Amino acid sequence: MAEPPPLVHTGPAAQYQPEFSVRDLPPPDGERLTPAQHVADRVAQAVGSWPFIIIQSCLLVLWMLMNVLLSYHLMRFGSLQAWDAYPFICLNLLLSFQAAYTGPVVMMSQNRQSEKDRRTAENDYLVNQKAEREIQVIMSHLVHQDQLLLEVLNRLESVGTQEGHREIQAMLDRMHESDARILELLDQVQGGRSPGEA
Repeated sequence: MAEPPPLVHTGPAAQYQPEFSVRDLPPPDGERLTPAQHVADRVAQAVGSWPFIIIQSCLLVLWMLMNVLLSYHLMRFGSLQAWDAYPFICLNLLLSFQAAYTGPVVMMSQNRQSEKDRRTAENDYLVNQKAEREIQVIMSHLVHQDQLLLEVLNRLESVGTQEGHREIQAMLDRMHESDARILELLDQVQGGRSPGEA
């Protein structure tokens, strides 16, 4: 007796070929930074923290307080001249110098972070697109399997006995009940209700 030819799977799942591959983004710890990027990140981390604000505020208050006291001491006793008397021109110069350099350095760090966020968002979009396409293929494959099962049942029904007819009809009834239950669950999900709700 000759062996039957091997079955060839021709459903949608067998024909599906991914249109693109999702990129594996490097983890934050594994990313190689240039020395300039490392410095920019450290400066941005330091400048954008509460300790920096508190320490700088204390230094500013101490600077102004000492200069005011030294100016008062000079007017009263004629000694100990203040190094930056009111209106604190040297302090304004130092703060302008600090802002002129920390601003661009922080912007460098933020630009690099924005580029990383853009790549992550683009990768998430590709993952969602691929998942949606694969779900469509799975649903098409399920429909294809239902059609094949119905064809098999119809062929068996055409050559089967009376008892076989009853078993096939029972299988068809179970398939219809299962389909009805799936449709009911889909309606509940689309309606915003959880499957357990009435």
